[in-house]
Amino acid sequence: MRLFKLLFGFFIGISLVSFIPIENANTTINFDGDKQRLETLIRRAYEWIETKKTQSDFDVVANKKGDKYVGLNLKTHNKIVEELKKSNFFSKQFIENYNKIGLKIGDNLKTNKAEYFVGELPPYGNDSDPWCNCQDFPDAFWKTMKINNLKIENDKATFYWAWTEWKESPKYRVTTVNENGIWKIAVLDGFDYKSFTKI
Repeated sequence: MRLFKLLFGFFIGISLVSFIPIENANTTINFDGDKQRLETLIRRAYEWIETKKTQSDFDVVANKKGDKYVGLNLKTHNKIVEELKKSNFFSKQFIENYNKIGLKIGDNLKTNKAEYFVGELPPYGNDSDPWCNCQDFPDAFWKTMKINNLKIENDKATFYWAWTEWKESPKYRVTTVNENGIWKIAVLDGFDYKSFTKI
């Protein structure tokens, strides 16, 4: 009888363990649930970017002649940085990197390390919208954005997003981090500091 109780207790314990969520570095990983949360994050973030955020990323100012850009419009830049913070979609890492890119562009123009004449393409970035690495996109594309190649490790998740309206869709890499139980965007492929500010 005692042996039966011991075996019964052992099997009950094993069955309970099988239902415990995976614990990894003090973070409970629920792949399907996190995938849904991340897809929702991306859709809501891009809706905000396209409909509510100030659109002039890295807005520059021209000289008195109006023929050459000589610095960053700090008023607009600081306004966008504050918008990014208040949106609650972006991690501290992303916001600091965004700010760093803007300040570097301004410094390069001010010191003539980079020359940007009015009417010409900027000497930074890659001639595409850094938010999607694209030059055109469907209306309200965020409504059908999908994520794939999702990898979750500790408090970090990486994936690619794409839209479904057009056959041609960016394969855009994103890194997110879990801050206090909330997934936030940490790295977007189009805002790589080195490549964006390369002269």
